[in-house]
Amino acid sequence: MKLGIINSAFVQAGVDTATGLRHISRIGFDCVDIHTEAVGISKKEVALVARTCDKLGLPIISLPFCSLGLIDFAEPVREFHIGRTKKFIDLAKTWGAKNILLVLGEYIWQREVIPPQAQWQWGLETCRRLGDYAGKRGVDIALELEPFRLSLLNSVDAMVRFVDECGHPRVRANIDISHLVLSDTSPADLKKLKGKAIHVHLSDCDGKVHGDLPPGRGVVKFAPYLQAIKELNINGVVSIELEYPPDPKRLVEWVDEAYRGTAKLMAQAGLRG
Repeated sequence: MKLGIINSAFVQAGVDTATGLRHISRIGFDCVDIHTEAVGISKKEVALVARTCDKLGLPIISLPFCSLGLIDFAEPVREFHIGRTKKFIDLAKTWGAKNILLVLGEYIWQREVIPPQAQWQWGLETCRRLGDYAGKRGVDIALELEPFRLSLLNSVDAMVRFVDECGHPRVRANIDISHLVLSDTSPADLKKLKGKAIHVHLSDCDGKVHGDLPPGRGVVKFAPYLQAIKELNINGVVSIELEYPPDPKRLVEWVDEAYRGTAKLMAQAGLRG
């Protein structure tokens, strides 16, 4: 697998796109995931990203984003988010990315009033339609497992069920290691995602709340998870996901620390190649 990073690590700290990408390349990453908004992105920005990544030899792999309205109870809201998600698929095609990384929403009103199965069904229906569109564009959809109590996909079992019921070859799973820890998922459970996962996120956490920290800053024991991921034989990427650094002035050091820690872990697991 290749080692990448979501460029939001730089974007959220106010670093301009091209400068962030140059840092990512210089530090040693194999590839990059681009955090952006497909609705309203300028042609100038689209060209800048493509030109910069091409010059740096930095392939774009994934476009991560949230589209929470895909499971909204109002049909016009779902239709809007289907249209918005299609724009991300189009942008992924333009940049030659392999997938969009899609975060679905949560059950509303504590799973009361509206039957939870209705929101589940709306998710299946919208993802099937998007899978058809993505297939025509040669792009995959990787679904994110979020460890929050009311998230639609908050466990490996829920993810497996959703992917199976969706039944679309373009709709698959993302594996986020810190999210697995926060949802009390053991490495052994990852075998259930055999043939269903296409992308990986890696970050550390304190074991209690969402963290997105460099490896070693939290409590995650990465080795057994990486071994389990290796056994899945995913032809994809491990992308580092970082939150805001404690000191923005030392952002590059923060990213470099995450790179070195992850590269070492992947080397120990025989996973990078």
